[in-house]
This record gives sequence, structure tokens and C-alpha cells, in this order.
Amino acid sequence: MAACLRFTRRVWKSFIDNKGHDAQCFPDLVITRATPGLVETKLKIEPYNLNRVGTVHGGLIMSLTDTLGSLAVASKGQYMTGVSTDISTSFVRPAGRDGDVLYATASITALGRNLAYTRVDFKNKDGDLVAYGTHTKYVGKSSSAPNSVKFSEDGEKVIEGVDIE
Repeated sequence: MAACLRFTRRVWKSFIDNKGHDAQCFPDLVITRATPGLVETKLKIEPYNLNRVGTVHGGLIMSLTDTLGSLAVASKGQYMTGVSTDISTSFVRPAGRDGDVLYATASITALGRNLAYTRVDFKNKDGDLVAYGTHTKYVGKSSSAPNSVKFSEDGEKVIEGVDIE
């Protein structure tokens, strides 16, 4: 398994181990791919992810925009992923029903010394765009946090820091 995927999954595990919002709302989120600046995930929709008309609740999409933007930052080697300064989500069509799978791709659109800009695209099983979001994070102090690493350009290896298998 590539170092970037391993590291990003480790950061996700730390979110779940915290037993906070992420663990309550989407504990079964699966990171299927991670390369520096890009994370792909899938989530099987559960009854607690639905609104009263039986489709995915917009709050789930908003929360995923937040969390997946953070994981996109993690995919660049930052164990601490900063704090949100702005978040926005647009809903294109219903995102699914109980039992469906929601796919998401989170990417870094820009990463500076202090701010990270991310975009998350959500698609249904047919590959149709159902929603997209943007997330801005203050990362000024997080880049030098312990446990952060630097990856090779392709994300296959850690070239600075400790790679934990």
C-alpha cells in the first residue's frame, strides 16, 4: 500500500478514535485511494443519513465536505489538518437513498503557508454529480505538527518524517 494512502487512513482513524462527530455520522466511510492532494472515498448510505423524505440529508453532505477537505490536507502529509474558515456546498440532485453508495473525491485546489483550499465532488453509483463543496482551512500552525510527513511526488514513499506501517 502506498505511503500516502496508509498515512491518510491513519489520520482518518484518529478522527474515528476521537469518537466525535465523524464517528457518529459516517463511521463506515472508506478511503479507497489517496495520492498527494487527492482522496477518493465511498460511503454506504444508512437510515440515519437520511432526511424525512428518505434521501440523503444535506447535513451529511456538508459534514463530509468538511471532513473530506481535511483528509485532502492530510494527503499532503499533514497529520493535523487545521481549522475551517469557510465552507460551502451546492446540491445538484438527490444524493441517494438507504443502501445506496455515495462516492466522493476531495482535492486540494491550493495550499499555501496559511490557507488550504479544497473541493469535494459527490457522485452517485452512475457517476452523476449530486453535490459539490468547497472548504477553506487555516493550516498555518498544522504543517509543522509532530507526526507530519513529506511524500514522494507520487505518494508511494515517505521522504521526510516517520512512515508507520
